[in-house]
Amino acid sequence: MFVNLMSTRVRYAETDQMGVVYYGNYPQYFEIGRVEALRSLGLTYKEMEKRGIMLPVLKLEVKYLAPATYDDLIEIRTEIREMPNTRITFHHEIRNEEGKLLTIGFVQLVFVDIKTRKPVMAPDYFLDLIKPQLD
Repeated sequence: MFVNLMSTRVRYAETDQMGVVYYGNYPQYFEIGRVEALRSLGLTYKEMEKRGIMLPVLKLEVKYLAPATYDDLIEIRTEIREMPNTRITFHHEIRNEEGKLLTIGFVQLVFVDIKTRKPVMAPDYFLDLIKPQLD
C-alpha cells in the first residue's frame, strides 16, 4: 500500500456561517491529497497531461464523521491500495491536530487519452513508479 500524508490549514473561505467546513469542500481536500501523493512519487498532473493522459473523476464517495472548523490544521492521508489498470482509486482520511478522524472517502479516476478522450491502461511510466510502493 502506498501512503502519503500532508497537512493544510482550514481557511475562512472554506467554512459556512457556523465556522464549520462546508461539505462540498472535502473533495477539494481529497484533490490536494491526490495531487501531492502523485508529486511524492515524482510525477505531476501537469507532466501526465504533457504526456497525453488526463484523469477525470469517475466516482466519489465521502463519509462525514465530525466537523473541521476554521483555522484547524488538518492532515490528509492518501492511500493507493491496489495497482491501477484503466482506473485508479485514491482512499482518503482527514484528521484534525488531535488525530480525530473527521472524514473518510475515496475518489476513483480513469486514465484517458487526451486526443481520443477514450479510457486507456495506466501508462508504464506511472506503473513503474507505483509498483515498488505496492509490493
